[in-house]
Amino acid sequence: MLQTESTNGNAAGYDIVHFAKNRYSAKAYDPSRKISDQDVEKIKELLRYSASSVNSQPWHFILTSSDEAKEKIAKSTDRIYPFNSNSIRKASHVVVFCSKLDIEEDYLQRVLQQEEKDGRFAADPAMKDRMHAGRNMFINIHKQDMKDVQHWMDKQVYLNIGSFLLGVAAIGIDATPMEGIEVKVLDDEFGLRERGYSSLVVVTLGYHDPEADYNAKLTKSRLPYSEILTEV
Repeated sequence: MLQTESTNGNAAGYDIVHFAKNRYSAKAYDPSRKISDQDVEKIKELLRYSASSVNSQPWHFILTSSDEAKEKIAKSTDRIYPFNSNSIRKASHVVVFCSKLDIEEDYLQRVLQQEEKDGRFAADPAMKDRMHAGRNMFINIHKQDMKDVQHWMDKQVYLNIGSFLLGVAAIGIDATPMEGIEVKVLDDEFGLRERGYSSLVVVTLGYHDPEADYNAKLTKSRLPYSEILTEV
């Protein structure tokens, strides 16, 4: 992995810009190469520790490496999006990113209890009530005023996906995010709606096939700073 040096000579860790500039969506996977158990644990940590608005974490993930589960996921692409099916079947692992369908009080209490268990209120116990009130305030704005709470929860999942793609690149894993899925098919295959979730995006993970992955050979292209950035 590429590392950098800080100005005082100490190791500053991985150069995250390097990975942002070099990651891309793999278009073909080498099915013979599997992600190590050690890196699978890192993948799980990346999913868990993403940012979300008011720490709401309105998500669930399906992580699989089995052929049986990958076939279930591929059913959501075979009919309309067959160009995605091959990557699902050949990838080492696949993640289904799901969003909550509602954000209920009992769920918010579980989040609050976990925060307390993790020591977030140890220095100021009164912060527990303030945190709960603040979280409810933002959620109720989206529930009652803006009436877009489902969209708001979906956006939190997309925050997770963005950091996840950069994170797996930093540990040397190729990935492909896919919105080309039949959501109802995928939800039915895993009984997601009965559990209070719906699928949003599938991300395949593994190692690209250097012969078949045309995208690996293409120059990365982005709009110039003059188009996207205002510095004041």
